[in-house]
Amino acid sequence: MRNISTILSVLALVLIGVLFYLHFSGNKGTKKVSDEGTKAAQHDFKIAYFDIDSLQNHYEYFKDVLEQMKKKESSMNAELNQMNNQYQRRVQQLQAEIQAKGQGVTQADELKAQNELQTMQRNFGERKASLEQDMQKTQVENMATLRKTVEDYLKEYNKTKGYAFILSYEPGLLMYYKDSLYDVTGDLIKGLNEQYKKK
Repeated sequence: MRNISTILSVLALVLIGVLFYLHFSGNKGTKKVSDEGTKAAQHDFKIAYFDIDSLQNHYEYFKDVLEQMKKKESSMNAELNQMNNQYQRRVQQLQAEIQAKGQGVTQADELKAQNELQTMQRNFGERKASLEQDMQKTQVENMATLRKTVEDYLKEYNKTKGYAFILSYEPGLLMYYKDSLYDVTGDLIKGLNEQYKKK
């Protein structure tokens, strides 16, 4: 974060230096730059925003995806708990078998039991890693789909609005002031939900 602010500060300093040079050099380039600045000033430069928390709370597609992810996570945890319970039961069975044999337990019996338990542990670890990887992949895909859906909708929405930027707002991140006049959250949620119902 510190590097980004340093880079932005250096960039701003360089741009100020260039503007200072162009302003006082008396070049024809100065007129060109100032003409472009005047044109930009005459054109309305509007920035809108939408509240990411509200979008997540009221966009039906997002809520459905969240529900699916919760079910998937619950299913994953149930499977892992079942595997763990099987392991624990097998440990108890092997301990009971070894105790029943008493002095008749051979080193081969102990080695066989250890190998079986190690295999079960390894299978558990591999299955857990596989399920978590699948869960993460699904989450990334869902977020990418959500982002693309919002971007596509905003492109259409902005054809009649003329905003230069439409930013997402999340409390505590980057934006320190927002004017509710430029809040398009309601329009975005309404439009996205209508679009989702049609699908």
